[in-house]
Amino acid sequence: MVAHMDLGAFNLFVALGVAGVKATLVVLFFMHVKYNERLIGLFVVGGVFWLCIMLLFLVTDYMSRGWLPVKGW
Repeated sequence: MVAHMDLGAFNLFVALGVAGVKATLVVLFFMHVKYNERLIGLFVVGGVFWLCIMLLFLVTDYMSRGWLPVKGW
């Protein structure tokens, strides 16, 4: 029902929060991570950690694009 509400600037944050909760539930229950060995959970946490590292690299690269002038433009 949140999709039909106008939350102004918070639309993006609410949508990302709902998507995060849904992804967590899918991983825990439908992929049976909650009921398997701890090693599988460790690999899931490691994958999420690696994704955060890659997103950090992406954001730092994007934010530093305008620092150096490009010759010829």
